[in-house]
Amino acid sequence: MPTPSMELKAALDAAEAAGRVIRSLYQHNLSVRAKADASPVTEADVAAEEAIRGVLSARFPAYGFYGEETGRHAIDAEAVWLVDPIDGTKSFIRECPFFSTQIALSRRGRLVLGVSSAPAYGELAWAEEGGGAFLDGRRIGVSAVSSLEGAFVSTGNLKTLARSSERWRRFGDLIGRVSRIRGYGDFVHYHLLARGALDVVIESDVNILDIAALAVIVREAGGTFTDLDGGAVGLETTSVLATNGRLHEAVRASLAITR
Repeated sequence: MPTPSMELKAALDAAEAAGRVIRSLYQHNLSVRAKADASPVTEADVAAEEAIRGVLSARFPAYGFYGEETGRHAIDAEAVWLVDPIDGTKSFIRECPFFSTQIALSRRGRLVLGVSSAPAYGELAWAEEGGGAFLDGRRIGVSAVSSLEGAFVSTGNLKTLARSSERWRRFGDLIGRVSRIRGYGDFVHYHLLARGALDVVIESDVNILDIAALAVIVREAGGTFTDLDGGAVGLETTSVLATNGRLHEAVRASLAITR
């Protein structure tokens, strides 16, 4: 395993600090309030982000910070941390272990580092540009599946896709062609994709903070990670097509809307 950079060490330490906070509050029937966009937030979300920001800001005070709970700070800096302290707050509230802490680093607009920590589920994935992807200390890689007929596909939130009659029809046609369709969602199906246990992930309703770290992990595992139209991932990305690379163009073409 390559020697991690100081930035990766900081991100891993920040994820560990958040994990301690989250585990201490998980399954404790915390009060829930709604944010302006109606999404839920708990004491654990706020405290975990404070723990993360404390570690990262102490070690890299000149870096920007974009957090799910505290918003954008120095977002025009050359290097910016992207943080979702609890991606899957609804799962956290319902005592379902499919939530995670997501920490990514963007340098000059390019995602270069990602840590995905699932403290209740018990997985930790990370990657740094040029260094490969790792899950619980073991190097991982995507599958070699090259045909849609042999592909395992997992989906997340598909509300927007479902509202597009043409794309929904095309999605239905795709389901009819692949080997298996699953709905693991959240961090889980990206970890599975990166370690070769499935081949395609499709989501139509995401936030960049949900996927930034996972994009680096999938990419460093040998996969391809874009939006549903094949565009590069950026701050305004709201959909995902992530694959083992071999299947990417075939799936993108299958879902493409006629202009």
